[in-house]
This record gives sequence, structure tokens and C-alpha cells, in this order.
Amino acid sequence: MTACTTITSPLGDLLLVGEESADRVTLTSLSMPGQRSAPAPRPGWRQIAEPFADVIRQLEAYFAGGLTRFDIPYGTTLTYGDIAEKIGATRAAVRSVGTAIGANPALVVRPCHRVIGAGGRLAGYAGGLECKQQLLDLENVHQAA
Repeated sequence: MTACTTITSPLGDLLLVGEESADRVTLTSLSMPGQRSAPAPRPGWRQIAEPFADVIRQLEAYFAGGLTRFDIPYGTTLTYGDIAEKIGATRAAVRSVGTAIGANPALVVRPCHRVIGAGGRLAGYAGGLECKQQLLDLENVHQAA
């Protein structure tokens, strides 16, 4: 069964969607206001917060600056070209890397906001560049503290 809940964050209300099994849920999507291709609650989805308790706790800790460990280290950015190189793709494959990252259904949890364009410019983010900048600023503030 698909479950969902909404939590308040510095980015606005985040929609968490997951697949339930027993007393837990596997997060399948985390979306933010204005995100392109974001799911919307559907008839038959169970609106419940309890199975998301661990995810919610981690997100609250992240926004408070207490959770700093993700696949790409907190406060660190990589370019699409860096990622292409790390996976052994050619420089010509950078666009494909961007497309794959753009399809990330779990924003913030899978920190694709830390992937930037060449020369350090902000580029592409399903939640919008303003949210991408907010997340990077939040991490930099907490990292400096």
C-alpha cells in the first residue's frame, strides 16, 4: 500500500511518499512545492505520518544542522562532469548524467542539490534553483558553525 504524509520545512511543505510493509515504510519520493514531475496524493493512498517517523526525524535533524552525512559529504558540491568522470563516462555523457540526476525522486535525501554546473554555477534542480540555493546555503551555514 502507498502511504504519504506532508511535513513543514524551510523549503515549504514536503510530500513524503512510500510503500508500506508491516510497521515501516520505504521512502520512494520526497518532493517540494513547485517541483516538476512531483507526485500528488492519489485516491487510495493512506495519509499517515507514523511509518515515516525515522525519515521525518532525519529531515528535521538535517534542517537543524545536526545531520550532515550523505552520499556526497555535507556542504560539498560536485559538477555533473565530476560525476561523469567518477563513473567512467565520457565528457560527452555529462548531459546524460544530468538527466539521470534530474530524475531523482527523493530530493534532499539523495542530495542532488549538491551537483552544480561547470564553473560553480547553479544548474538544474527539480525543486527549482531557488530551493537548490537555499539547501546549499543551509548546509554552508551549519558547516561553518
